[in-house]
Amino acid sequence: MTKLIEYEDSSDEVRAVYDDIRATRKTDEINNFWKALANHPPTLQRTWQAVKEVMTSPGELDPLVRELIYIAVSVTNSCEYCIASHTAAGYAKGMNETMFGELMAIVATANMTNRLANGYRIPVDEKFKT
Repeated sequence: MTKLIEYEDSSDEVRAVYDDIRATRKTDEINNFWKALANHPPTLQRTWQAVKEVMTSPGELDPLVRELIYIAVSVTNSCEYCIASHTAAGYAKGMNETMFGELMAIVATANMTNRLANGYRIPVDEKFKT
């Protein structure tokens, strides 16, 4: 199992990222995901910057929609950790059980039709090519 780097045991470089995570998310907690990545500070820094930019920067997609997309991709990729953490974040941002059920139905249907399209090697309709 990967060692989890606690704040007290971290380098100054890691603490700077942890402090930014805490400030951005308005929490004192650091999730195990970040503690694991802290074993390689450049990966921690790079990954946090990407997640921070994509998930917290202003844009056309509201925070709940972003979490729903993250959950859908995580389910498709079978990432237990990301499913759990982003489902919790989704509920915190207003998702409810009905929304989660609808999301899972969409994910399951998309996976099924994607596999059928790939398996049959269906050519893309000209009208869909832009």
